[in-house]
Amino acid sequence: MSPSAYCSDRPELPQIEPPEESDDFVYEQTEDIHVTGTLVWYYCICPRQAWLMAHQINPDEDDPNIEYGRFLQRFSYSRERKEGTVGSSKIDIYKPASGRMVVAEVKKSSRFLKSATMQTLFYLKQLKERGVEADGEIRIPDEKKRISVVLTDEALQEIQQLEREILVTIQKDMPDPPRKIGWCRNCAYREFCWS
Repeated sequence: MSPSAYCSDRPELPQIEPPEESDDFVYEQTEDIHVTGTLVWYYCICPRQAWLMAHQINPDEDDPNIEYGRFLQRFSYSRERKEGTVGSSKIDIYKPASGRMVVAEVKKSSRFLKSATMQTLFYLKQLKERGVEADGEIRIPDEKKRISVVLTDEALQEIQQLEREILVTIQKDMPDPPRKIGWCRNCAYREFCWS
């Protein structure tokens, strides 16, 4: 399954084919242009959101959905370590368990479970690249769910392909034009896209 298909939380978008490497287009992460877990999450829902965030055009920080997400992250699972950093990404929860590290992403609902799965796989890949074997979890406190995420060889290939797609998108000079999707109604960028 292609990563674009795996990120099926969003409507079907045209398949992005990375351009051939040339002097005009270098297909790599740099200090200024890099993929983060948050970009993976946003890209799987709306590539335009990922472009905006990558170019430091921030969403409405007072948006109730963002505020509630911060509340959940701060007050849910209060006995566990919060917010570890791996590379340029921040992991919500990390803890040792049975000789392995467990990293968890906290979400307010399972509505975008596939996006959350890809985000967690991205964190697991980053840890693996640094020699840390870890297991992942998606935690949804309002639904009392814990969903296991494992970085298999197939999942590793999917997340690597997804990273390439994200890099192609965020290296564009301009974002794609806005497209109405189901997520727009609750999006913290809605005024930016639809004003």
